[in-house]
Amino acid sequence: MKKVLLLCFCLVYGMQIFAQDLDTEDVQDTTYWDSGLSFGLNFNQASFSGNWKAGGVNSVAFGSILTGKANYAKDKWSWDNQLEMIFGVVKNEGQELRKSNDRIFFDSKIGYKISDKWNYFGAVNFISQFADGFDFGGDEPVLISSFFAPAFLTTAIGAEYKPNEEFALRIAPISPRLTFVNNTSIAENVPENYGVPIGSRIRTEWLAAQIFMTYNKEITENLAINTRYQLFANYETLAFNTIDHRLDITVIAKITEFVDVTFTSINVYDIDMDPGIQYSQALALGILYKVGNKK
Repeated sequence: MKKVLLLCFCLVYGMQIFAQDLDTEDVQDTTYWDSGLSFGLNFNQASFSGNWKAGGVNSVAFGSILTGKANYAKDKWSWDNQLEMIFGVVKNEGQELRKSNDRIFFDSKIGYKISDKWNYFGAVNFISQFADGFDFGGDEPVLISSFFAPAFLTTAIGAEYKPNEEFALRIAPISPRLTFVNNTSIAENVPENYGVPIGSRIRTEWLAAQIFMTYNKEITENLAINTRYQLFANYETLAFNTIDHRLDITVIAKITEFVDVTFTSINVYDIDMDPGIQYSQALALGILYKVGNKK
């Protein structure tokens, strides 16, 4: 545990030192930076008269998405930062307000170029959610997740293959992970407790490896796809069914300057959560606003 925390500290501290070493001139000169921020809102509503023969349920839904990046590159050094936050709720007549989407993702990576397509890298990424999650399958809702329950903090050291700006593949044979379940009462409803020992709030997997792959492509001026795949394997429990997989997909189709259609999908296999494959998807029409230092 102490070794993992020390490794996390060293990576974060190294990123801070790297940032401090950036010359003031470099920070002001945006040619070294590629940054951007996107914020989207969507709203859906449906209502029916009491004598509407086709049937239906009155409902209101609201969703939001915030994505940001701040990437620095000069000579052989690079520093890439990515943030993604998604949250949505839906209210059907006769039911309480429920979540429809919920995601927090942050990734920060320092790279050192060793060839045209390969880098050494050190990275930290974090995954969690904002609000409580419930199982509505029974008579009463059952709490099965919440903020920092679970949450995953993964560090990684290895090599990255990056042949172009659209595709990147990280191979990290050293990739300790901390799994948090900050609410110990969740174990009453989730016996696996997301792999964290019952009664504890944290699990440490420091003998582990990670593969992290991204593909971000602007197919046309009005259509973009962003994908992210993560594989995590614990050396101590290594088996085919114990390897974790996660695939995130976001597709944005621009209709007008500010109106877009956004499709998001999360697909997870983690035996510590559930023996089956989990998936969620959402399709929304709304407003998307982007700002950035590059066109």
